[in-house]
Amino acid sequence: MSTLRISRRAADRLRAGHLWVYRTDLESVPTGDLAPGSLVTLTDSREIPLGTALYSSESMITARLISRTPAITRAQYLADLRSRIDAALNLRRELAPTSAANNAHRLIFSEADNLPGIVADRYNDLVLLQLLTQGTAQDDVRAVITEALCTHLSPGNEALTIWERPDPRIRELEQLAPPPPGPLFTNADAPTTTTFTLNNLHFHYNAAAGQKTGAFLDQRLNYAAAATHVAASGRNNNTLDICTYHGGFALHLAQVCDRVTGIDASRAALEAADANLALNSNLKSEVDWIEADAFEYLRHLDQQKSQTFDAIVLDPPAFAKSKRAAASALRGYKEFNLRALHLLASGGTLITCSCSHHVSLADFTGIVAEAAADAGRRVQLLETRAAAPDHPEVLTLPETRYLKCLICRVD
Repeated sequence: MSTLRISRRAADRLRAGHLWVYRTDLESVPTGDLAPGSLVTLTDSREIPLGTALYSSESMITARLISRTPAITRAQYLADLRSRIDAALNLRRELAPTSAANNAHRLIFSEADNLPGIVADRYNDLVLLQLLTQGTAQDDVRAVITEALCTHLSPGNEALTIWERPDPRIRELEQLAPPPPGPLFTNADAPTTTTFTLNNLHFHYNAAAGQKTGAFLDQRLNYAAAATHVAASGRNNNTLDICTYHGGFALHLAQVCDRVTGIDASRAALEAADANLALNSNLKSEVDWIEADAFEYLRHLDQQKSQTFDAIVLDPPAFAKSKRAAASALRGYKEFNLRALHLLASGGTLITCSCSHHVSLADFTGIVAEAAADAGRRVQLLETRAAAPDHPEVLTLPETRYLKCLICRVD
C-alpha cells in the first residue's frame, strides 16, 4: 500500500477528529502507479502512521480518512463499510422513523456517518444514492450499499428502487465515470417518480431532475417550526417565501396563513412547487408564485414601500462556496435580511436561513443583528435551529454543521 506523508498541521487536524487531507497538506507527492480511489496509509512528518484513507488524484481533498488503523485491505474497508451503513440506518430508525406523516429522510450523510463520499436519501419508495469520490464510485461499494439498503428498507419485499445520481459538479471535480444507466436495484417497474410526505404534506419527486438529490430534507423540522411560530404570532395574513424552490416553507405556511407568495428565479422550480400545491388541496391559504431574482425582488418591494408582510422566509442557496467567498456572502446576507426587516409588519416573523458552512452560526447571527440595527428594528430571537437529526452533526467536523435557521419576532 502506498503511503502519503502529510504536514504536522494536517496530522494535528486528523488527530483532533477531522477526516480530510488537502493537496496542500502533502509533504510527499504520490509516485508510481497510485490508481485513483486507492487505499493509502497516511503518516505524519515523522512517518508515524495515522490511518488509512481513500485517495483522489483530482480533488483538492486528496485523502479522506476511513480508518484509524493503517494499511487496511479493501476487504476490510468493505466490511467496515457494511457495519457503518447498518449503524447509520439504525440511527435513522431511532431519530427519523418512517411513518405516514414522514416517509422521506436522509439515510446516509457521508462524513457525519463515518462514511466519507457516500450520501443516500429516501423519498418514499425511491432511494437516491450519491457516490462522491473516486474511492466510493466503485462497483464493490455499490454492491455493499445496495445489499444493506435492501436488507433494511425492504425486508418483506416492500417496494423499493435505488438510483445512483451523482452531483454533476462533484463528478466533474473528481473525474468520475458515469453511473450505471439503470437502477442499482428495483423490485417494481424501476420508477423515477414518486410522491412523498413531509409533516403530513405531499410532494412530488422526480429522480431524473431536481437540485442535488431532490427536496431539502434537512429543513423538514424547520418547515414545521416556522408554521408554528407564525400561527402563534397572530400575524398570519400576508407572507413571503424568498427562494421557495419546490415550495417547502410556502406550503407549510399555507396551512396557517391567508396568503403566501413564493419567489424563485427558476421557472422549473416554481412549476414543481405548483404541482406540489395541487397535491395539497386542503390548504387554507391563497398561494401564488413569482419568477424573479430574489435580490431584485426584495429591492423593488423595499423601494416601493407599498406593502408589508406578516412573515418572511429567507432560504437562499449557499452564498459562500469557498472560505474566500465568506466575506462577500456576509454582505449578501446583510442586504437580504435588511430588506426583509424593512418589509415586515410590527409583530411579524422573520425566518432566515444560511446553508453556507463557511459562514459560522456566530457570524450569521451577528450579520442579522447588524441588519436589525441598521433597520432600526427590535428583533427577538425565538429559536436557533439547524438541520433535522437525520443530518447529524459531528463536533469535530464543522462542515457537518452547515444549516442555520433563525426564527425571530420583529417589532
